[in-house]
Amino acid sequence: MNKLSDIGLIGLAVMGENLVLNMESKGFQVTVFNRTTQKVDNFLAGRAKGKKITGVHSVEELVKSLATPRKIMIMVKAGSAVDDMINTLIPHLEKGDIIIDGGNTHFPDTNRRTALVESKGLLYIGTGVSGGEEGALLGPSIMPGGSKAAWPSIKPIFQAIAAKVEDGSPCCDWVGENGAGHFVKMVHNGIEYGDMQLICEAYQIMRDLLNMSADEMNLVFKEWNKGELNSYLIEITRDILAYKDTDGKPLVDKILDTAGQKGTGKWTAVAALDHGIPLTLIGEAVFSRCLSAVKDERVKASKILHGPKAGFKGDKTKFINDLKDALYGSKIVSYAQGYSLMRAAAEEFKWDLNYGGIALMWRGGCIIRSAFLGKIKEAFDKNSSISNLLLDPFFKEKVEKAQEGWRNVVSAVVTNGIPIPAISSALGYFDGYRCEKLPANLLQAQRDYFGAHTYERTDKPRGEFFHTNWTGRGGTTASTTYNA
Repeated sequence: MNKLSDIGLIGLAVMGENLVLNMESKGFQVTVFNRTTQKVDNFLAGRAKGKKITGVHSVEELVKSLATPRKIMIMVKAGSAVDDMINTLIPHLEKGDIIIDGGNTHFPDTNRRTALVESKGLLYIGTGVSGGEEGALLGPSIMPGGSKAAWPSIKPIFQAIAAKVEDGSPCCDWVGENGAGHFVKMVHNGIEYGDMQLICEAYQIMRDLLNMSADEMNLVFKEWNKGELNSYLIEITRDILAYKDTDGKPLVDKILDTAGQKGTGKWTAVAALDHGIPLTLIGEAVFSRCLSAVKDERVKASKILHGPKAGFKGDKTKFINDLKDALYGSKIVSYAQGYSLMRAAAEEFKWDLNYGGIALMWRGGCIIRSAFLGKIKEAFDKNSSISNLLLDPFFKEKVEKAQEGWRNVVSAVVTNGIPIPAISSALGYFDGYRCEKLPANLLQAQRDYFGAHTYERTDKPRGEFFHTNWTGRGGTTASTTYNA
């Protein structure tokens, strides 16, 4: 080998291959390795032919081919495969070398791996990469965290290959230490689950209540993509609805209604429970995929359980405008909840997250990219300590303006027996968040009645707890006050 490579990459699946081609197109020399070495040979003889890409058949060769500090990116399946590869690499590396995990890793694993790799005198990056196959090739959103000392060496490569927004800013910047990068990517994916479910509910409403064809829906999504709902997911939904099978009929109508998932949405919902953050919309999106998966059960249930027959009477054009408002209002709630979760995690893990910067990273390259994200950056630029996006003047105005149509849609759809768990839960969150007095006073009384769990009083200072002997048989002993 004449020239040492700038970076090595392990794992030539879809994302790995495309990231390598992206790096090479930006002027970087790349060495590739795959445990199944035939993939290396096939890649070199195919898409990588004639490019500044070196293929090797062993980890030893990979390490020897790299300029120092060595930078090795792992693109393998999350879990034990990452640990195995890290343990294989460590004996061959020297102080200051950098291991990068670019997979969909659960952030606690990145916390653990950062500590392990740093204990060996090496540096570790756990980075979220979003944008799918096309993003990896043409410019993804990249969310790196881990050993901050590694960032200066990684920054030129990552920012070169990342997507760029209108002013040329790269959709990549340092997120924070340990698992911060993978946490932010996890929340991104959770919001992605929410966005997709919201769009699917709008689709089902148009299909099952308004009896619209795929072609008619295509025109609606095409129009929506020109306005404030402009986003990658609205754009691809427009295209999917227009796509015809070989017989000229819409392909979407022939796809079985069972959704898969890889776990990042579930991780987001579990993290929200761990932090006590009401991430209701994303939770419903995850559960909706679970419900879709029990297809055979649903087919049987549809023949046994009966509800109202859907039938729309009214102004279809107005209702579609109301549906647009419902979708937009729900989308605002989804991002508000996601940002609340990131704030809670940052407080617990002592991460200094740049919330406006995160919105900028999501403006291009990634699956949830939309015009909407620029307004989130503006909100945090104006007030970096804002507790909830719904309190920002722009989002307050938009969500309040959307609520009339949003309520019309929820009322009509529930009356007609069509499931809209995400849109309705978003409205429930909005109403709950703006409610000065929730019924939790009764809930606390119930907890104190059966378990002596105590309660606070409206006529006493916060933090002072009381117990009532509700039955006259319980005595004065109270349980310890705590929150799980």
